[in-house]
Amino acid sequence: MSFGSIFLTGIFLITLITDIPIVYGLLIASVLYLTFFEVAPYMAAAQQYVAGLDSFTLLAIPLFILAGELMNQAGLTKRIVRLCSAIVGDMRGGLAVVAVLACLTFGALSGSGVADVVAIGGILLPAMARAGYDKGFSAALVGSAGATSTIIPPSIVLIIYGTISNTSVGKLFMAGIIPGLLLGAALIAVAIWQSRKHGWAGGQPFSKAEFSSALYSALPALMIPILIIGGIRFGFFTATEAAASAIVYALICGVFVYRTISLAGLWHSLKATSEVSASILLLIGASSLFAWGLVMEQVPQSLASFITTHIESRIWILLLLTLILLLLGTIMEAIPIIIIIVPVVMPLLELYNIDPIHFGILLAINMAIGANSPPVGVDLMAACKTSGISMMETLRPLTWMIGAMILIMLLLTFVPELVLYLPRTLD
Repeated sequence: MSFGSIFLTGIFLITLITDIPIVYGLLIASVLYLTFFEVAPYMAAAQQYVAGLDSFTLLAIPLFILAGELMNQAGLTKRIVRLCSAIVGDMRGGLAVVAVLACLTFGALSGSGVADVVAIGGILLPAMARAGYDKGFSAALVGSAGATSTIIPPSIVLIIYGTISNTSVGKLFMAGIIPGLLLGAALIAVAIWQSRKHGWAGGQPFSKAEFSSALYSALPALMIPILIIGGIRFGFFTATEAAASAIVYALICGVFVYRTISLAGLWHSLKATSEVSASILLLIGASSLFAWGLVMEQVPQSLASFITTHIESRIWILLLLTLILLLLGTIMEAIPIIIIIVPVVMPLLELYNIDPIHFGILLAINMAIGANSPPVGVDLMAACKTSGISMMETLRPLTWMIGAMILIMLLLTFVPELVLYLPRTLD
């Protein structure tokens, strides 16, 4: 590595250690690098920052966030939880299973792990506490299940990865379906096992009438994933156009079907979308500037040359990248990791003939694990805040859930066909 790249990454690490917000840390490191090494004028840096945001595909982020906000305003969260409860019934650990199923379903509406955790956790975490579930277990479960939004379409993480790597977002969405369901199944298995071990109860007994009523109430919400995936699968629209269609559909549901979205609710949704989107896009621009500095120092080429000299196996490369991503996920949020790492590893993917769609899903799962790994763990932090406990109380049950997610990730690493089967149907 050159002295410039060491300086750039070193300054950024110092800002992380001193607890400076990541977006400012990236900007400080980039500006100091430009100041001391004079590789380009400041105007070029400003242009690079804007260039990182200059993508039509990125428009899908605020659009999907707004669609999720509108669905939440329409009261679909409660309807989804009610439907999942009606399906599960009174089986042992039923509330824990409902939490996973509800997170999977809402994740197909929001695309955001934190939004998933807050929406579902706000309803189910108090209910699980009243039913006698351990609060640490409940928070760890909801945080882990909410993180599946990172993999299940319309994942914001996959949108950003597709934009940076120049990979089809539609194919990434299709690729995330089977891994997302496998992660959900693994978490359900852990939930049932732990619930039976501790004697935690389920909900109300299964009722055909309640199931029919709950399904009828939630049916409009369940049509959104079909609209998004079906529209992309059959070529009706792109991922960005699917997001715009989801907004129109959400407005129709909220205003005309459920009649729960008022002008005040619409304003709240627009305001929340603006705040969340602005924070994401600012982070994308800062990360793009930092990644540009690494490219200027030829870090991707140096890393590719070093690794190809010492490693020949494609599987070992994937395992090495997984280890790096897991470590980074414990100290950084997903967006800067993706924007900084992807340009660096793309030459390696080409050299070792690794499908970028396969790697993108593995990266998304790593980010889901990182979102529940202290000390950062944004999804876990949101679950703990909702439940009113500290992260320390979740560490023991969290071990089993992280372990289950890692096992699924290893399965997908060694059996890439589980990831690539559905996106190949788009060819």
